[in-house]
Amino acid sequence: MKKVAFFIVTLLLAVRVIAQAAEPATYTTAINKFKQYYNHDQIDSIFSMFSPEMKAALPLDNFKTTTGQLKSQYGNLINAGFVKYGQSLAVYKATFQNNTFLLNLALNSQNKITGLLLSPYKESAAGGVTLDPALTESPILVKTLSGSISGSLVTPKNLTGKIPVVLIIADAGATDRDGNNPKTGINSNTYKMLAYDLGKNGIATLRYDKRLVGESVSSTKEKELHIEDYSDDAVALIGLLNDDQRFSKIIVFGHGEGALVGTLAIPEQPVKAFISAEWAADPAEKILTNQMKAKPQFLIDKFKNILDSLRKGKITDNVDPSLYYIARPSIQPFIMSWCRYDPLRGIKRVKMPILLIQGNTDKVVAAENAERLKKAKSDAKLFMVSNMNHILKEAPADEEQNIATYSKPDLPLKAELIPAIVDFISKVR
Repeated sequence: MKKVAFFIVTLLLAVRVIAQAAEPATYTTAINKFKQYYNHDQIDSIFSMFSPEMKAALPLDNFKTTTGQLKSQYGNLINAGFVKYGQSLAVYKATFQNNTFLLNLALNSQNKITGLLLSPYKESAAGGVTLDPALTESPILVKTLSGSISGSLVTPKNLTGKIPVVLIIADAGATDRDGNNPKTGINSNTYKMLAYDLGKNGIATLRYDKRLVGESVSSTKEKELHIEDYSDDAVALIGLLNDDQRFSKIIVFGHGEGALVGTLAIPEQPVKAFISAEWAADPAEKILTNQMKAKPQFLIDKFKNILDSLRKGKITDNVDPSLYYIARPSIQPFIMSWCRYDPLRGIKRVKMPILLIQGNTDKVVAAENAERLKKAKSDAKLFMVSNMNHILKEAPADEEQNIATYSKPDLPLKAELIPAIVDFISKVR
């Protein structure tokens, strides 16, 4: 298979297999149906199991082509043995006639498929990131008005006096505390690596699952979610760190959308410095409009109408299924809240030392965004990193090779990154 697709993502690194929670009955049913339909070339039947978002992201014709490539190379699916389950994602050992893979299956609350990916299988692989013996990782749980936020606090084992602590705020979507998002196939361990690398330099970190993600629990429904909810959660975590006498100063690190959340959270909080990484300088409306440029004109027009309605505070209930991934009715309230904020104005309100980090091979946020942020806040420090992409890893400009790094959980962070962050934090007073 030459092309990386939403349905089949061939990872270049193996994944360690660890048995966890029992297989939910809904997943048993789904995997059995998938096996039956796949082996009998009933591609339309598999497609009918997809959620509207999945159908929009992977149209039937593309899905048929991808599935045909898989079938011709690897044959029928002989067996799908359950391996582990967690965070709405089940993993199976998928034995085809000509090869064996790990098959990752994600279902939504209606038991429709929202993710279906393959990765190489190797029983004894040592994938992932290992905690250094000199570090301690502790679970953190903070109660909120709508539930609780679950996170991981990493500190050096042998503390000598107070040390700095960094709160890591994740990027957009269902990104978890480690920087991974099974729904989009991102398996990078970016935030876990950041936490462990900073810990080895005497800097503590707190990273966490966003509201409605991973082990964080909330009564908030998707249709009720606003970007301010994310900043409220960050404020609660800042309060927790401020009460912990082990820490000398709090620094907020925001990645992508998390940088915007950080600027909303830090005013009037006991935060000493702000670090943004791969932060878009444009308001949400322009970002979303740019994402639609490659779409057919009729979809561009329909999306524009949705944005026009949101400006007036009105939700559009009748949405073309092809736009569900970006503008389904249940996420329009979040979009409306996101569109209220202009990063260039937001950064001007930050009254503390700022480090802007930007890779020049980021395919999500172009390098000129950091330059615009720097221009808006002249006293901010700009650190441009050659050959670093959106997930803070070494990556070439070639798009296919660049995106391939998103599925390499062992690929380290860009070498220059940690020294620059450590140097910046050391100078914060």
